Amino acid sequence: MITTVVFDMDDTLYDEADFCRSGFDAVAAFLANVPNLTASPAETQIRDAFGAQFDAGNRTAVFNTALDELGIAYTPETIKHLVRVYREHTPEITLPAESKDVLELLYGQYVLALLTDGFLPTQKLKASALGLQRYFQVIIYTEELGRECWKPSTKGFKHLLKQLHEKAANCVYVADNAQKDFIGPKQLGMNTIQLIRPNRIHDAPPADADAAPDQIIASITQLPHALKHIGQP
Repeated sequence: MITTVVFDMDDTLYDEADFCRSGFDAVAAFLANVPNLTASPAETQIRDAFGAQFDAGNRTAVFNTALDELGIAYTPETIKHLVRVYREHTPEITLPAESKDVLELLYGQYVLALLTDGFLPTQKLKASALGLQRYFQVIIYTEELGRECWKPSTKGFKHLLKQLHEKAANCVYVADNAQKDFIGPKQLGMNTIQLIRPNRIHDAPPADADAAPDQIIASITQLPHALKHIGQP
């Protein structure tokens, strides 16, 4: 019997790309106010350059590549500071109406929890901006337990189960990334559901059966139905 629903956050409860664009806005605003740049592009030009790199699939060197294109000189320390601005800005993101509706529906039927990887200040700022604290009995930021506890590790999930005093078989983990999200919970005996959001960032298939989810849904609105049919033929 499923008693507990555990959610991932990024690209599960909202589109992570919205956070990325919010971060690009913050970095562009910062750069536009730095005096004596090699070039002096407008804030909108900087933001558009970041967005173009992101839309082209650049996930590792957006700032470097965009600044090169804009003719803005930088050092490794500059990039480190821009990454810090990105990670520590207060994000302009909102919880989608369908996610809010489903969370409110499930709140009275199941114990709800959140388990998310990522840099700690960033993840907390996201959760606060989305207003998630009101829905979850337990929130696990795996970074607080140590980087080695990031998925696909089972450590964060074991910590969660201990806090909830619950058996893994009574829990389901709802997440997006089939490369890493479901390996740990499946090893512990948790049920797993992959939510495929249209604008998701991570769309690679699972490497093998051990990483594959038990169910796949195309919208969070399908989750209540999926939960009721776990364990049924």
